[in-house]
Amino acid sequence: MPESAPHVGLTDIHKSFGHFTALDRVACSVASGEVVALFGRNGAGKTTLLKILALLMRPTSGDYQLQGESARRRPDRTRAQIGFISHSTYLYADLTAFENLNFFGTLYDLSDREDRIQRALNDVKLWDRRNERVRGFSRGMQQRLSLARTFLHNPSLLLLDEPYTGLDPIATDMLDRLIERCQGEGRTVILTTHNLDLRLRVVSHVLVLEKGNVVFDERGTGFSPKQFTEIFRAHVDEADE
Repeated sequence: MPESAPHVGLTDIHKSFGHFTALDRVACSVASGEVVALFGRNGAGKTTLLKILALLMRPTSGDYQLQGESARRRPDRTRAQIGFISHSTYLYADLTAFENLNFFGTLYDLSDREDRIQRALNDVKLWDRRNERVRGFSRGMQQRLSLARTFLHNPSLLLLDEPYTGLDPIATDMLDRLIERCQGEGRTVILTTHNLDLRLRVVSHVLVLEKGNVVFDERGTGFSPKQFTEIFRAHVDEADE
């Protein structure tokens, strides 16, 4: 792979559901180590795009490349490099926290999974609750365990769909630190949110989706909530709200 190749490259990603167009020929690139904030109103296509990147949904047309290779041609290899958080936690309620992570560690064929599980549970402050069934966890605790699941196999690409939903302030700070650690390790993060008060310091790339189109695509450093608001208002048609 040439050094100049982006970590993620989207080529004319189009997705239709019947007569409804969710994504309209989306094209952009994301470099290794970037933290991308993907903004847009509800229904703009953010979740659809992340599901396509996670290989949970096929585009109607177009493709994307992960580290210079077509993701759809090497699906198993692609999935092994991805960590995905969505509105579903993908946890098993009748298993304990440890058993859940052990199951996912087995799927990823992690030879050192017990060490990784301990580290992941410590990262989200759930090691002391490792032997409790997920069924008894609060929604916030389940979200934290879902974070541990996502980071367990050290993926090179993190896809986080509204990851702050349901997190208390302590867990929010915890997630910020995990994302900052990923950035420091050179991993790529793409997170969706409609919350313009995002205070994550390491955002280096901002995308705005409107009606399935990328209407803003810019790199920078030190984006502030005020800048997010200004960008959003400049590129989203409030008349359609």
